[in-house]
Amino acid sequence: MEHRDLVIIGSGMAATRLVATLRRRGDRRSMILLGAERALPYNRIMLSPLLAGEAEWQQLVTHSAEWYAQENIDLHLGHAVVEVDTVARTVRCADGYQVSYNDVVFATGSRSALPPLAGIDLPGVTGFRDYDDVTRLQQATHRGGNAVVLGGGLLGLEAAVALAARGMTVTLIHRAKQLMNRQLDVLAAQYLQQAITARGVTVRTGFAPRAILGAYRPTAVVLDDGSQIPADLVVVATGIQPITEIAAAAGLQIQRGIVVDQRMRASAAHAYALGECCELNGETVGLVAPIWEQVDVLAANLCGEEKIFAAKPYVTMLKVSGIDVHAMGEQDVSEDVRMLTYQDREHGIYKKILVRDSVIVGALLYGDIADSQMFFNLIQTQTEIGSDYCRLLLAGELTAAPVKARA
Repeated sequence: MEHRDLVIIGSGMAATRLVATLRRRGDRRSMILLGAERALPYNRIMLSPLLAGEAEWQQLVTHSAEWYAQENIDLHLGHAVVEVDTVARTVRCADGYQVSYNDVVFATGSRSALPPLAGIDLPGVTGFRDYDDVTRLQQATHRGGNAVVLGGGLLGLEAAVALAARGMTVTLIHRAKQLMNRQLDVLAAQYLQQAITARGVTVRTGFAPRAILGAYRPTAVVLDDGSQIPADLVVVATGIQPITEIAAAAGLQIQRGIVVDQRMRASAAHAYALGECCELNGETVGLVAPIWEQVDVLAANLCGEEKIFAAKPYVTMLKVSGIDVHAMGEQDVSEDVRMLTYQDREHGIYKKILVRDSVIVGALLYGDIADSQMFFNLIQTQTEIGSDYCRLLLAGELTAAPVKARA
């Protein structure tokens, strides 16, 4: 049996970021990435531009095969892990390959959460999570026809616009009354729906799917009002599910994800988890920024430094060409919050900031994100603003009034 100091289960963005961070810190331990996918590790964020034809595959690849070799990192692709023994500290793959370790990191990611609908297992019903999904969707666009996208969150919107750009007739179904209901208010969602509709997507909010019809492939999606939407292709983007089966079989504590502490340690000795598969303080994450923070925390602790994960505000961004949406910090308007908004209907611009005790605690920008980084910095640093808030909102200008960081 071979041995590596560090075995990482998964070859996604979190896994590759971790090995790159360790090498950048000067850590020279032996490492191996065991990836179930056969493709070189890639930037999953770019899958939407790839599907839309706005990016080429090579633009997604984060590091070449030569880079891994130069950095003395073993990259084993197409090696799906089937068993981890945390007592013997061994990992076994489906093809029989085995390796022992000093430390193991679960970076298994997530899969599309498929709702329990009749017809959900039909060929032609797919998630939108990885390169194989994109390949299937690209093949479907060559055939043309009707596509139904379930879910009006980030992934659903990106998939719907990309499929429409490739010539399919697309209907997007969202259970809530508005798109991106977790991030946007009603006005921003209206602007967004107008822009999505202008890109050739029919949007139906406030409806839930009840079944997918078809004998061998989908033919229609039945909604809860009894109506049927023609469908040659169904894309499910209603949420993600952390991949935890291998960790659970290894005896690790599992809730929604693999439970870790603030140092990214799992419940077994010498075992860690990060990325979409892990759960910290009862929460799982799907945004890149907190996962990068997890990577930095784990890399530091693996290198003998004491560092803990601390939750911070993050920016949620929609990745659709020509549609700029940034949401950050708090979005609920409570009694102790002052809300300021600005609209330019002609140019499709909507801005909102939320202020509590002279501190900006939340911001929502649609159509004009030029001041996004400034607002984000003010939220992160909890800076007291002695300023004309209207000028700040409209022009991104702080007046000469004193600005001091909160104690």
